[in-house]
Amino acid sequence: MKTPIFHCAAALLVTGFGITAAAVSAPAAAQMGGIVHDPRNYAQNILTAARTLEQINNQIKQLQNQATSLANEARNLSGLPVSTLEELQGQVDRTRALLGEAQRVAFDVGDIQKAFDARYKGGALTGTQAEMVANAEARWNDSVGAFQDAMKVQAGVVGNMGDARRSITTLVTASQSATGALQAAQAGNQLLALQSQQLGDLAAAIAAQGRAQMLDAARAAAAEAEGRERFRRFRKGN
Repeated sequence: MKTPIFHCAAALLVTGFGITAAAVSAPAAAQMGGIVHDPRNYAQNILTAARTLEQINNQIKQLQNQATSLANEARNLSGLPVSTLEELQGQVDRTRALLGEAQRVAFDVGDIQKAFDARYKGGALTGTQAEMVANAEARWNDSVGAFQDAMKVQAGVVGNMGDARRSITTLVTASQSATGALQAAQAGNQLLALQSQQLGDLAAAIAAQGRAQMLDAARAAAAEAEGRERFRRFRKGN
């Protein structure tokens, strides 16, 4: 007859065997405090999180690139902080004013035609003795006035050179420190405008000098024509 102690031991062995069998037959999942841990789901979640983080990093880089691009565009569209336009216009106006002060024979086609008709050809060279003397004096005054005008224009051009030098320094400095394409282009445009102004000064000086030389040549030709006329009259009188 089996004792109660034997029955208790048998019961404990059966229970332990059942627990061990259950632990062996379970899959890779583990039961801890009622929470089921699946390694496969855990690995998938880690992979998904890594991909999401990568996407976020890529988006951040795109935003940074866009911000850099916008900053560069802002610099490229930034205007030049200096301008020499007013100074250049002032230089051009001064040169034009000097040309406008031309004495006796102005830089005007109609005025030149009238002056030559009155003093350099035709009846002006064959009038009375008093008329010939008066016209000769007028032509002399034309020549003297033209040379004086030429010297005034040349002096004005030389005076503009100092302003041009300061403008060049300002514009070259601005061009070298330009922060964008627009500033560099504007500095280049102003340098071209300065060059145009200097070419205009040169043209004005050449025109004034040429006017003086042409009037003096015309005066010499008229004097020669008058000399022939006086000689003709002298021979006729004799």
